[in-house]
Amino acid sequence: MTDTTPRAAQDFYSEYDCWLQNRATRPLGSRCVEALGTCSVYATGRLADTAVSELSDAVARITGNRPLCLYSDPLAGPGVLLSDLAAHPAAPTGFTPVEASSIRAEGFRIRWSDATGVLSICGGNAAGLLYGVFRLIRLLGENVAIESIDLLENPVSPLRIINHWDNLDGSIERGYAGRSIFYEDNAFIQDLGRAKDYARLLASVGINTVCINNVNVRGASVRLITEDYLPDVARVADVFRTYGIRLMLCVNFTSPVLIGGLETADPLHPDVVRFWADQTDLVYRHIPDLRGFLVKADSEFLPGPAADGRTHADGANTIARALAPHGAIVIWRCFVYNCMQDWRDTVTDRPKAAYENFMPLDGAFDGNVLLQIKNGPVDFQIREPVSPLFGAMRHTREIIELQVTQEYTGQQKHLCYLLPLWKEVVDFDPQLPDCPGSVGAMLVNGTIEGIAGVVNVGLDRNWTGHTLAQANLYGYARLCWNPALSADEIAREWVRLTLGNDPSVVSTVTAILMNSRATYEKYNAPLGIGWMCNPSYHYGPNVDGYEYAYWGTYHRADHLAIGVDRTRAPGGTAYTAQYAEPVAALYDDPAHCPEELLLFFHRVPYDRYLRSGVTLIQHIYDTHFEGVEEVEAMIREWDDLQGTLHPEAYKSVAERLQTQLRDACEWRDVVNTYFCRKTGIPDGKGRKIHT
Repeated sequence: MTDTTPRAAQDFYSEYDCWLQNRATRPLGSRCVEALGTCSVYATGRLADTAVSELSDAVARITGNRPLCLYSDPLAGPGVLLSDLAAHPAAPTGFTPVEASSIRAEGFRIRWSDATGVLSICGGNAAGLLYGVFRLIRLLGENVAIESIDLLENPVSPLRIINHWDNLDGSIERGYAGRSIFYEDNAFIQDLGRAKDYARLLASVGINTVCINNVNVRGASVRLITEDYLPDVARVADVFRTYGIRLMLCVNFTSPVLIGGLETADPLHPDVVRFWADQTDLVYRHIPDLRGFLVKADSEFLPGPAADGRTHADGANTIARALAPHGAIVIWRCFVYNCMQDWRDTVTDRPKAAYENFMPLDGAFDGNVLLQIKNGPVDFQIREPVSPLFGAMRHTREIIELQVTQEYTGQQKHLCYLLPLWKEVVDFDPQLPDCPGSVGAMLVNGTIEGIAGVVNVGLDRNWTGHTLAQANLYGYARLCWNPALSADEIAREWVRLTLGNDPSVVSTVTAILMNSRATYEKYNAPLGIGWMCNPSYHYGPNVDGYEYAYWGTYHRADHLAIGVDRTRAPGGTAYTAQYAEPVAALYDDPAHCPEELLLFFHRVPYDRYLRSGVTLIQHIYDTHFEGVEEVEAMIREWDDLQGTLHPEAYKSVAERLQTQLRDACEWRDVVNTYFCRKTGIPDGKGRKIHT
């Protein structure tokens, strides 16, 4: 046996390396070491070169020696066989023709053969080969024995997208991990070394598209599609191209006016049509493989086609037709609502807006238009129902939008592992009569074609501010690749790869991650009502912060009851009508409505008894006290790992957990005091509330 672990695993830890730590933690048998010494490559091109380089680096870390690489030369004995089916369909793969035929584009098979001593990695194309190599590296990082590897993986979602909300001045909207890795002072950062490391991280978990600028396209960002910036965009695209990742750009709908000098942005005006065609051609001369454009229009003070009496389909199709000759797409966000609502208006209901705006347009969008739909009908709250648009638009292409950055979930000062929330989205079955199955099933059958995640990355050394927030980025990518994975499986993978394979570390940190969303929810807004945070920056408790504002985000609490009636009953907003039966009926009935969404769908008296046997007001008190207690328990569990974890990892997280505890206490005291004063009902357990 060759011992490849001369030092403890944590000695190799660097928070910068995330889940690609520079360590090998399992002794290898002599036959495996021999096999890793020679590599036969039936693949050519840039991505193949990246795959070979990554494998060579990994082997050098494990054995101390780089493999001898032979191109289009069969192995004479034990070795590693790399093959790209698309480019070399007749090349040896290590698999039978039937086995090889099951590998789709971007997919791969990996198998060790005891008989030959050959480790075969076969990709459906060059990207699949690269993903297969990274999968092998991750398996080794999890202490999986090479001799046991035999797997087939094909990505479920063809579009696995990262959305950056980075501005050219270097700031990041809803960014909590430092400044932009791309921009500073309205210019691109010239040293793209960090961007390359980032591309490698994303490719290692199968991300294939990155949109590099904020959907709120203002200021200098408007000119990213001009000669002012396109040469720099092309440089960034070239870095990501090395790892099989294509760029997208957000564009401002009124670019014909702002860039082209036209008097109108009317999408049906001939001059506007010509502008988009000409400007798009210019973009593709610089970046011929750009995936396309992402557009936010008629949303939160950004103009759109409505200004000229046109529909979202009119606007999207004009841009789509400019992109079509380049084989590209336009992604059009469905985050459209009245952001100037009078709080006195109890008829308008913001959650209804996306469905009302887009459902009537089903079938009106061109074939290269995809609608990007947020996971819920409001705005990335810790708890809200799943959007009724998923699968409902039978003649329109759709993708899901998730938020990896923790805008409403603690801003990476608090630990909130989001995979349990996202799993609820993909596991939700809207019971559509002509589209059976869950949202995850729609991803599998292609009804929904991908997922876009608003990313949590910045210039902080650990990329994500809170080191454990790396698990959200890793988990997002893994969910894109395979939505059938459980939140627990993904958490365990990330812990092993990042913090090591010590059993106490794996079990403790996995449990902390898995409990963190429920803990955060307990001291936050109760039972799906949402929005009890400070306006604008969305951090810290402020129960009435949005109650008299124009954003349509109201809890309507008085001294008797709280919540919004969104049912089809008289006086309700009839939001539930956007769901198919029996889901609509389930949400309509307060006795059967999922209790975690009770206040989202119903107006409930404080003295109503919940299924737990306590009143609503007592539930509010209890959960806010419990949330603080659970953060305290989390700190004790983390402290027990001191000395087992690398000091860098331990200290970084320990500091954030203390911040979370202080903030959780503030949430508890503000929310409980508010409702105690509002209702005059004391805590039934006699605990301290600041009345």
